Amino acid sequence: MSMFSSLISRDIGIDLGTANTLIYLENEGIVLNEPSVVAIEKATNHVISIGTDAKYMLGRTPGAIIAVRPLRDGVIADFEIVEKMIRYFINKISPRKTLLNPRVVIGIPTGITEVEKRAVLESCEQAGAREIYLIEEPLAAAIGAGMPTSLPLGNMIVDIGGGTTEIAVISLGSIVVERSIPVGGNEIDQAVVDFVKDAFNVVIGQRSAEDIKTTFADLWNIQSKETYAAKGRDAISGLPRSQEMTLREVKEAIMEPVKKIIFSIKSVLDQTPPELSADIMEHGIVVSGGGALLKGFKKMLSHETGVPVVIANNPTECVAVGTGIYLAQLKEMQHKKKYLKI
Repeated sequence: MSMFSSLISRDIGIDLGTANTLIYLENEGIVLNEPSVVAIEKATNHVISIGTDAKYMLGRTPGAIIAVRPLRDGVIADFEIVEKMIRYFINKISPRKTLLNPRVVIGIPTGITEVEKRAVLESCEQAGAREIYLIEEPLAAAIGAGMPTSLPLGNMIVDIGGGTTEIAVISLGSIVVERSIPVGGNEIDQAVVDFVKDAFNVVIGQRSAEDIKTTFADLWNIQSKETYAAKGRDAISGLPRSQEMTLREVKEAIMEPVKKIIFSIKSVLDQTPPELSADIMEHGIVVSGGGALLKGFKKMLSHETGVPVVIANNPTECVAVGTGIYLAQLKEMQHKKKYLKI
């Protein structure tokens, strides 16, 4: 029966992120996690590579080829390229032809406009989706993190993605207070790039900045004498150059976007009804997304807010897992409705 069902349709959940796209396949879990990057030929707009292979080309392509991220701040910046990217990923996880196109649940930022929602829907339709359901990313992240979102309790989730940070207080399956800001991992990377250029006259690439952030940066423990060799190009001579950076310097580089995130979290806490605030104080703030892996962020956020902070298990997968669970809930509701006697 399972094999027969898979021949009919392969329903999926998608976390269409600025930095990475994750796909949850029904009954299998996360089956794809690749960069949201597309390499195209400038003259013809022909797609050369998508995903992991395309990311390796960022900053390394000849003049005739460009590697681009078709999503900015969590929303679609290039409709045609996003449609090709979604189609490619869907075909990659399910190359066998099915009798019906898949049903898709896709996570969206809370702050996007109706026009931007329509762009997401049309991209999925063009990529071959049969039915499309939208779910707010913080709600999907909370579900994927295993939070009791359906209960009358205050659940606070902070999902720090590549292009946006989604902050929400959830109770009884709905968002009570929310805020979406265009600050995430990409802005933190850019802050490192800008700092290294301004402080040392060294130009480094986005990938190098991302490596500094993920492997070296620490927002809490900056006493270590350990250093990181940032490699790039001398802004004056144009020659290759390596610059040693301390933990204190890296913290200084990334603090501005981190402060924006923490300020927004405090703003949401300030708007939260008292009873839900009490629940959050008891159970803590749950942090998901790639930004949850930034060393020292948990301690800094708890220190700044006075609230316990919990990092979700597999934080980068929470939204995708949440879309998959939501899809299963939708199917169960539809099944019950179908057989309900009136």
